[in-house]
Amino acid sequence: MDIREIRSRNFRHLIDALEAKGIKGRRDQGAQLGGFLSPSYVSQLLGGKYIGDDVAKKISQALGKDHGWMDRPQWSEDGEPSVSPIPENETPPGYVRFDLFEGGAGMGAGMVNQDYPEVVKTIEVAEWEVRRKLGYLPQPGRIQIITGRGPSMRPKLEDGDIVWIDTSCDYFDGDDYYLINIGGETQIKMLQKRGDGLYVVSVNTDFPAYRPDPGDVSILGKALIHAGLRKF
Repeated sequence: MDIREIRSRNFRHLIDALEAKGIKGRRDQGAQLGGFLSPSYVSQLLGGKYIGDDVAKKISQALGKDHGWMDRPQWSEDGEPSVSPIPENETPPGYVRFDLFEGGAGMGAGMVNQDYPEVVKTIEVAEWEVRRKLGYLPQPGRIQIITGRGPSMRPKLEDGDIVWIDTSCDYFDGDDYYLINIGGETQIKMLQKRGDGLYVVSVNTDFPAYRPDPGDVSILGKALIHAGLRKF
C-alpha cells in the first residue's frame, strides 16, 4: 500500500471518529483537525484528493501526534482503527477551552462567590468562531467564564447569562464592562470615568450609579461576550 492510500485511509478514519462523536459538519471537522481545512477541502480529501506532505504533517500535529503519524496505517488487521485519534477528555484540536472563573458574579448588590452553583463550568468553542468574535486566539487560561446573577444589568445581561472574562485586564481600560470585587462581593458592572472619579454603573436604572472609594474596587477582568440560556 503506497503513502497516498495510507494517508487517505487514515483521513477517512479520522472523519469517521469525529462523526461518531456527533461532529458531522465539514466546517467543524476541519476545525477539529487543525483549523486550516475548509469544508470543501475536507470533502475533496474524502473524495480521494492527494494529501500532501505539509497537510499530513499539520493534521498529525493538530492531533498531538508525531509528524509521520499520517504516513503509518492506523488500523488493525480487521480494518478497524487501532486507537481513537480524538481524545475523549481533552480539548479537541481546533477548539479553544474556556474554564470557570471561580464563583458567580452578582448583577444586583453583589454576591459572595459560593452563593450559587455554577450553570456552566467549561465550554469549548471552535477556533474560527473565537477568531471571529475576538479577532485573536487567546492564550490558554486567559479567557474564563462566569455566571451573572441578579437584575441590575438588564437588559444587557440577564440572570444566569454566561459571560466571557478577559482575566489579563486587571486595570481600568476605559469605560467598559468589568468583573470587579467590592468588599468581597464579585460583580459585573460598567466602570465609567467621570470628572470626580470612577463610578460603578448599572444598565438597569433602578440601580443608581455610585462612586466607591478607590481602594475598595479590585478589577478582576474585562467582560467581553455574553451568552444566555433563555426561553424563546
